[in-house]
Amino acid sequence: MPAESEWSLSAPEKITFEGPVTSLDVNIVNGTVNVVGTESGPARLELTALDGPPLRVVHRGGKLTVGYEDLTAKTLLGWFGRKHWKRSADVTLTVPATAGVKVGIVGASAVVSGIAGDTKVAGVSGDTTLVGLTGDVRTETVSGRVEAQRLAGDVHCNGVSGDLTLVECSGGRIKADSVSGNVVIDLSPAAPAADVAVTTVSGEVAVRLPSSANATVDAGTTMGPVSCSFPELSLRDQFGARNITGRLGAGRGRVKVTTVSGAVALLEGPDADDSLDDWADDAPSGAPSDAPAQGKVL
Repeated sequence: MPAESEWSLSAPEKITFEGPVTSLDVNIVNGTVNVVGTESGPARLELTALDGPPLRVVHRGGKLTVGYEDLTAKTLLGWFGRKHWKRSADVTLTVPATAGVKVGIVGASAVVSGIAGDTKVAGVSGDTTLVGLTGDVRTETVSGRVEAQRLAGDVHCNGVSGDLTLVECSGGRIKADSVSGNVVIDLSPAAPAADVAVTTVSGEVAVRLPSSANATVDAGTTMGPVSCSFPELSLRDQFGARNITGRLGAGRGRVKVTTVSGAVALLEGPDADDSLDDWADDAPSGAPSDAPAQGKVL
């Protein structure tokens, strides 16, 4: 099979790509897309179900593109609210772990795991799951949930109404912006000094830091309640606005949280020798207000 090839898939099929794959760009409407990074072997595609127009696959110059003739990453947002999404595909892509990955979804669910290159996911609707990514991650969603575990690079998430849950993050900067979606962030004890910035309008925010965290903290809400389990931090209520401020450890990192009407919770987590099982049980996805209040509350 030549290194530069093109396919039009109208039925389930498996393809093995002989040439190198250094980047993946996949756009799917409805159904599922599963991207798996591998340390050995050629890149592979498995299409297990298809309804609607053919799926176009192009492998050229190290870039693997999977999608439709009438849908690209640039036109993705134009599909918001369309009534003629009469198409669906279930596809699994196995690519080298070092590859850069871009995924666009409309009504579909996406799972990306084991990727060391940079990952970007853009979604109109549909949920996204990210596991074990060591490169930088960026997500842009309208209404879908984003759930991630063990991210080791910089993370930048923009959302409108979908909830965001990041667990066991051990990398660099985390930046999250949301309108009404809730945000839950858990930093691994193995993470360097915290660098977290979260902004929401009405979405609730819960940030859990290791008990040995180093950070300058400035977290506040204009109308919502706040709670904090770190005794060294101060809670203030001034003209209705509530803030958590102070320094943890040497204060080398930063935690900045700003919301208008959402609740803010700053929680103390375990150090490296402790278990994360309790956190997984007590902080359900996208619902920081369900976590029990700890320490000081306003």
